[in-house]
Amino acid sequence: MAVDRAYYIEVINDEAGFRALKAEWNSLLNSSPANCLFLTWEWLYTWWKHLAEDRKLNIITVRRDKELIAIAPLCLRPCRMRLFQFFRTLEFLGVGYVGSDYLDLIVRPDNEEAALQLIADHLAGSRSILELSQVNSFSRHISGLVKMLESYGWDISRKSTHVCPYINLSDHNWDTYLESLGGSHRYNFRRRLKNLKKKFDVRFEQISTEEQRKQVLPELIDLHNRRWHERGGSDAFHTPGLLNFHDDFSRTAFHQDWLRLYVLRLNGKSAATLYGFKYNNIFYFYQSGFDTVFSRDSVGLVIMGLAIKSAIEDGVDAYDFLHGDEGYKYLWTREQYELLRFTFAPPYVNGRLYRRNMQTREVIKKLVRKYFPQPVIEWLHQ
Repeated sequence: MAVDRAYYIEVINDEAGFRALKAEWNSLLNSSPANCLFLTWEWLYTWWKHLAEDRKLNIITVRRDKELIAIAPLCLRPCRMRLFQFFRTLEFLGVGYVGSDYLDLIVRPDNEEAALQLIADHLAGSRSILELSQVNSFSRHISGLVKMLESYGWDISRKSTHVCPYINLSDHNWDTYLESLGGSHRYNFRRRLKNLKKKFDVRFEQISTEEQRKQVLPELIDLHNRRWHERGGSDAFHTPGLLNFHDDFSRTAFHQDWLRLYVLRLNGKSAATLYGFKYNNIFYFYQSGFDTVFSRDSVGLVIMGLAIKSAIEDGVDAYDFLHGDEGYKYLWTREQYELLRFTFAPPYVNGRLYRRNMQTREVIKKLVRKYFPQPVIEWLHQ
């Protein structure tokens, strides 16, 4: 496809350029079908400040007559050894333990084909390995990029990596939603809440001030880490970088009215907390924590139900549990999205070596899973 000369590529590879994109970035995102919290400038720039480590910015932008019409929010991962070979890899901003889901290209719908063609041409010329993870299986932008790079002879693999359970709430109020649940779960939630109210002074609160945010977020992190310490630990809040990220982003989200931070107090004591966001009429459940002293009272189940009720009253269309197939999520819903990881290997020597390398790694993984106990596998993974 021939592209109009009015279209052109710019690559942003410095932090000042990233900062300067803020207003245009979010305006473009609001018009894109990929619009979600994890593609906002605020989320990705905060990730860049605290969690990028040794990566280099490589944000591809497409303009038409100076108007921003597409962004490929990428960074360059330095060469790393894999089975004694080094590979330079492009990947999405926002990857890693922070849990960014639905990563994608950001494209204005009326310029989609031309913008994707320019991005594909640019990537084809770079000869870098391209690894795109946490992609919604419904992403038409990534599907379009796959077809274009395949036409250039690139080898592309696709792997299902996670599911994201979600509740479609567009036609529900709280009562109709409860009626849609299984009878035993509906009864259990109501019974647990009723029993709490008999035993305690129960208060369910959404934080509404910056001072409350400063108090409740550390409470949530402490409750979460204490609970998971007994199970070998959690990777949600386990590094200084992650702690700094959440303090920084939750402050920004509070001022944008995206933050939804709840606390369930029993006789004035924090028994459970829940951390989420409302963005583009979707509630994103991010993390929770509860005091194990109240485990028998099912405070985790109760705060989840009350958060869903609050989200419905907030007028959201969906409550998204994000990635993970934990059983408790399927008490509340049966619907889910599939997340994929795409690996693009160019039709050159480095691409052929990379494909052979990845095939060898898969064989080794299968042998390790077959012949080694789980603790050894986890140690090898680390």
